[in-house]
Amino acid sequence: MNAHDPGRLPAGTTSPQEHFSADWLSLRQRLDSRSRSHCLTGLAADWLAARPGTHGSPYGIVDLGCGTGSNLSFLAPRLPGPQRWRLVDHDPALLALARRHAATLRDPGGDRLAIEARCRDLSPVDDSLLEGADLVVASALFDLVSRSWAETLVAASAARQQALLFTLSVDSDWAFLDVTGKRLEDVDDIAVRALFQAHQRRDKGLGPALGGQAPAVLTAAMTAAGYRVESAATPWHLAAGERELLPLAEQLLQGWHDAALEQAPEEQSRLERWHSRRLAGLAAGELGLTVGHRDLLALPPLPARGA
Repeated sequence: MNAHDPGRLPAGTTSPQEHFSADWLSLRQRLDSRSRSHCLTGLAADWLAARPGTHGSPYGIVDLGCGTGSNLSFLAPRLPGPQRWRLVDHDPALLALARRHAATLRDPGGDRLAIEARCRDLSPVDDSLLEGADLVVASALFDLVSRSWAETLVAASAARQQALLFTLSVDSDWAFLDVTGKRLEDVDDIAVRALFQAHQRRDKGLGPALGGQAPAVLTAAMTAAGYRVESAATPWHLAAGERELLPLAEQLLQGWHDAALEQAPEEQSRLERWHSRRLAGLAAGELGLTVGHRDLLALPPLPARGA
């Protein structure tokens, strides 16, 4: 996660293998929860509950790039229990926060979660990453990874008949909103967004990043692997004057500015004027923001009749 992708942490990290800001992850958690698809979560829960075979043991769930555990917090009360979670992140400090948070959570039946924390990179995609999982989940991750890594993950999960629930993948679209919620756009916004989209595709630690292509690439890989794929648009909407989300809006704006400046340092004066103008609009309650995201659910193919 990084500041230069919308919905990412501010200041200084450029790789999914680096340390992320717990404050930023906390800041975005409320907006993530109200944006993501409850329908796809429900379908994932139904699939787990109907999974073939006896389930005397807990349902296995792997959370890739878990951060402080916001994905866990959203899903645990909505998926059937008992649940056994493997939390995977490169950052030991974030993993410690996630484990502490997990101790306060319960499944829908009121039982505690079984938690395993693995401090490791997301590569390679191997048994250590995926073993024992019924469902593989990740949130706000795939714009940062390469096509090769994403396709390898999908293929490895398909071979294990694991379901996939990947949420809040950015699609590179963002825009300002007026007080009525209508989309606003001028030539400077268009120019900054194009620079930002180019910056998104830089290598973030797992090869050239997918950026806004992530939802389409994942969908194609899932379909090719035989999955049944469901998709839902899950954009962030920060209304003009929504004061409690103003710090997040300001961080997003700063991230877009910084990415554009890194991509085109010769445009510094223009970018500074754009940033100041849009920041003033946010602070005055005259502007809101929308940031495009998409959730994806991939379910293994149904067994053939008589199988």
